[in-house]
Amino acid sequence: MRQRTITAFFFAAVMLGGIYGGKYTFFALFGLITFGCSWELLGLMLKQEDQFVTLRRIAGTIPAVLVYLSLGGNALEIIPNNLLISPLIMPALLFAGWALLEMFLASKNPFGNIGSYFLALAYIGIPLGLLTIIVQTQGNWCTVGEDPDAHYYIPHRVFGLLLLVWTNDTGAYLTGRAFGKHKLFERISPKKTWEGTLGGAVLTVLVAWGLSFIIKDFTLPQWLALSVVAAIGSNLGDLVESMLKRSVGVKDSGTFLPGHGGFLDRFDAFIFCLPFFWLVLRLV
Repeated sequence: MRQRTITAFFFAAVMLGGIYGGKYTFFALFGLITFGCSWELLGLMLKQEDQFVTLRRIAGTIPAVLVYLSLGGNALEIIPNNLLISPLIMPALLFAGWALLEMFLASKNPFGNIGSYFLALAYIGIPLGLLTIIVQTQGNWCTVGEDPDAHYYIPHRVFGLLLLVWTNDTGAYLTGRAFGKHKLFERISPKKTWEGTLGGAVLTVLVAWGLSFIIKDFTLPQWLALSVVAAIGSNLGDLVESMLKRSVGVKDSGTFLPGHGGFLDRFDAFIFCLPFFWLVLRLV
C-alpha cells in the first residue's frame, strides 16, 4: 500500500509538471507515454519465445512514436514541416518496411506480426497524436494568459480530459464496491458492475459541469458531451485491455509503475476515448 501511494504521488507530480510545464514538456511527456504503451502492447501480442521479439517490438514501437511526433510536431509547431512524414503516406512505407523485416527474419507468422505493428499504430500512436490537436488552438478566437506558447497549447484541456476519465474510473470503483450487484461483463472483467458504471457516469457529468465554470476553453455543451464520451469510452477501453490481457494470461501490461501496473494500465481508457473526444469537439 505504501509503495502504491508513493508511486501515485510521483505519477501525479510528473503528469502535472509535464502538462503545465509548456508545450515542449507536454510533447515530450506524451511521446514517452506513446512509447511505453506501444512497447507494452506489442509485448502482449508478440510471442515472447521468439528470438527476435525485442527487434519486433522496436519495429512496431518506433513507427507509433513517429506518427505521434508527426501529428503533434505539426499541430504544436515544434517540428519543421519539411522534417515530417505525411500520415497519409506513412502506412504504405511502414507496411513495406515491416513486410521486408518479416521476410528477412523468416517469420512463421507474418500476418499476425504485421497486424500487431498496425494495431500499435492505430490503438496508440494515432489517438495520442490526436490529443496534440485537441489541446492546441490557432488564430485569435481564444486568449490564454500572457505566455506566448499558450496561444498554441492549452494545458487546461489536457488536465480536464484526463480528469474526466479518471473521475469516471474512481467513481465506478467506489460506487461498485459500495452498491455493485449486477455484473457488467463478467466474462472479461468480473469486478465491473452496472451500478458502478452508472455511479461513475453520474460523477463524471457533475465534474464536467463544474469544469465548465473553471476551464472555459470548452462550452458547457462540449463539456457535457465529453463527459458522456468519458463515461462510456472509459469502460470500453478498460474492457478492451482486459480482453487483450486475458487472452495472453497476464494481469498487468507492465511493471513501470510499482503497484499500478504499466503505462497501458494507466492510460488504456484515456487513449480509447481520444478519437471520440476529437470527434465530439468537431461536431458540438
